[in-house]
Amino acid sequence: MHTHTCHDIADYFLSLVKEDEGDLVSNLKLQKLVYYAQGFSLAMNDKPLFEEPIEAWQHGPVCVELYHRFKDYGGGAIPPVQVDLSEYDDDTQELLNEVNRIFGQFSAWKLRNLTHEEPTWLNAYEKPDDTITQKAMKDYFKTQLTEEE
Repeated sequence: MHTHTCHDIADYFLSLVKEDEGDLVSNLKLQKLVYYAQGFSLAMNDKPLFEEPIEAWQHGPVCVELYHRFKDYGGGAIPPVQVDLSEYDDDTQELLNEVNRIFGQFSAWKLRNLTHEEPTWLNAYEKPDDTITQKAMKDYFKTQLTEEE
């Protein structure tokens, strides 16, 4: 199992975008999908999908590297990308597909508002070091697992 980067995870979500069905994934929405994928990976598999830090920004959790990669799109849609599925093992694909199924249906702002109610964002946002730790994510998302099942 090779380690992914936040870019690999973002690209996977972008590969699922169906433009002809009116799917729009903005930077804001993509950030939330990547955050949820990371959180559920930590909770379910005890390991992160990627190592890049996630910070608590005004509009929720943000992977800074991804923000800079896609910021030129502003609030607009990021075009879909192709990925080599063989780069993602079955467990990873299953997790990402599930996160996309559950959270991908929501607008960027709905996802933003969801993250604003979560202790991971709330606890990090007011601190000088606004990094959302993997431990905080793991602890919180473990509570979400029991509710989902």
